[in-house]
Amino acid sequence: MEQAHTLLQEIVSDKAKRSGLKPITLLEKFYEWEKKQPNKVYLRQPSGNQWINYTWAEVGDQARRIATAINSLGLPPKSNIGIISKNCAHWIISDLAILMAGHVSVPFYPTLSAEQLNQVLNHSECKVLFIGKLDEPNWKAMKAGIPGNIQCITYPQYNQSAKIEEKGYWKWEDLLKKYEPKKDNHIPDLDDIFTIIYTSGTTGMPKGVMHSFYTSSIGIDSAAEILKIGSTEDRYFSYLPLCHIAERAIVESASIHSGGTVYFADTLESFAANLAEAQPTHFLAVPRIWTKFQMGILAKIPQKKLDLLLKIPILSSIIKKKIKKKLGLSKAKVILTGAAPMPPALLSWYHKLGIYIQEAYGMTENNGECTLMRLDKVKMGTVGQPYPGVQLKIDKENNNEILMKAEWVMVGYYKEPGKTAETIQDGWLRTGDSGEIDEEGFLKITGRVKDTFKGAKGEFIVPGPIEAGFATNTNIEQVCIVGRGLPQPIALVVLSEFGKNLDKIAITESLEATRKAINQKLVHYERVEKVVVVKEPWTIENGLLTPTLKIRRNILEEKYEGLLQKWYEKSDSVIWE
Repeated sequence: MEQAHTLLQEIVSDKAKRSGLKPITLLEKFYEWEKKQPNKVYLRQPSGNQWINYTWAEVGDQARRIATAINSLGLPPKSNIGIISKNCAHWIISDLAILMAGHVSVPFYPTLSAEQLNQVLNHSECKVLFIGKLDEPNWKAMKAGIPGNIQCITYPQYNQSAKIEEKGYWKWEDLLKKYEPKKDNHIPDLDDIFTIIYTSGTTGMPKGVMHSFYTSSIGIDSAAEILKIGSTEDRYFSYLPLCHIAERAIVESASIHSGGTVYFADTLESFAANLAEAQPTHFLAVPRIWTKFQMGILAKIPQKKLDLLLKIPILSSIIKKKIKKKLGLSKAKVILTGAAPMPPALLSWYHKLGIYIQEAYGMTENNGECTLMRLDKVKMGTVGQPYPGVQLKIDKENNNEILMKAEWVMVGYYKEPGKTAETIQDGWLRTGDSGEIDEEGFLKITGRVKDTFKGAKGEFIVPGPIEAGFATNTNIEQVCIVGRGLPQPIALVVLSEFGKNLDKIAITESLEATRKAINQKLVHYERVEKVVVVKEPWTIENGLLTPTLKIRRNILEEKYEGLLQKWYEKSDSVIWE
């Protein structure tokens, strides 16, 4: 392990030398704001009907006290320390405390089972675990997975969250009273590991992606201008998992870079009200959330009525402003989507409302920064052009895999030198995604290299573009194209709330019309033979979605494997499970 760490240090130091840049680490940025604007509110945490404010000075004071508590344990320098919690003010404070104490932050998804949590805790060799805002069922399901030799620290009690009162656990409030704030400012080396982020894992064991202080800092520095990050008046709304690279970058890193304010969501029920009150300047949502927002709008203003209102100049302006304010986007200067493909039809629908969503493409391994759709350079069906400092190319010999190179590519996978060597070759990150680059540098994602499957006719089928076609139907919330070994593909669909409210005949006609329209644009072996309406929605809880709402395609195929052939042999083209 010591040899591996030395090699990693050489890789990161070499990156710094090549770029000629020496970015200020995010921890040092925090120290700056703590000193420059101690009384400005940094974190705003809702609790019921009130907001609890934490200034930069208060965040610094709590983080420094917790850092002293961590150091009282006498851990070896650069030990791995875990966080498992839904997003909240104490998530960011504990993250800062870990870094101030000279250790490595290792966040985990708050929906893990006991087996999954035990797996990543053991693999990461965590010495301490912060346990925070968790739903009661999740806490009951996971707590048995925590090894007895890990020191656990619990956050203060949050509204509607699990009461965690296990014997031997340290309480945050007690530590604040017991320990003095750490007085010196720990300054990390650029090549020190900042965090290990475990991927959500659409297949197999999650991999621990290591980012150094260099890769995390140079990444946000390079993206700041294009993402309009840099004003102390910036506001961020945190609700997607902070243990995921997207939220970590566009909320935590961006807020520390800019000196802005972070707002949190209290509960699922209060989400809309919290967002409307926050009115963030920067907002990120995955496509499924944009679909849910669309459904909410159309439930109040049916499409025909909305189309009519948008044609009347004065009313159109009023309606657009009202929708933006109600959603919480009236002050937004950057509105992003990512993590999964966004249907062009959905982007166009929002454009008509004056909501310009910029599609971003990235992954944990490249700090979430690869391409971005510029507002002044929009090309539907693509994910925009590369960020400044990104090089792209296509490996035509491996299913058109997208390769990228940038200064902020990960250091490697924790304790996985073999997988690191497979993923980073000659400085190029193999993304695992297939794509095309046009003459203007726009990148089009055509699917996952591993998602491509072969039908019974021996032809390879790429499901992504076909699924995007079905996403134009507002009666469909989720879709997955399957058919490995079948003569033609099958579309598995989960109905949206709209779809569920229509009668069976209307839905059948709607799905059949969509199937026929899509098939006209496909080559013969890609054409969808059947559309199957499944009973059970695909969720994180039933294991069919990752925590970032991506479909676990292999698990879905296993679930329906025994039924696919029977459905294919039925005479109807639209089948109900």
